[in-house]
Amino acid sequence: MITVNGKSLPYPEKMTLASLLLAEGFTAARVVVERNGEILTSAAFESTLIQDGDCLEVVSFVGGG
Repeated sequence: MITVNGKSLPYPEKMTLASLLLAEGFTAARVVVERNGEILTSAAFESTLIQDGDCLEVVSFVGGG
């Protein structure tokens, strides 16, 4: 199991963070991700493999005035 924004999900074996973000409906260019307490750069999304037990917080940027 993993946790994304407080929601428990099945562990997606051999899935990258970029793929998970896409599957969950996030636009990678518009989010910041914290994984187990560590902020990840967007450059790391493609190479970061999701691990069983990961706790992810995904924050989306919203434009406006």
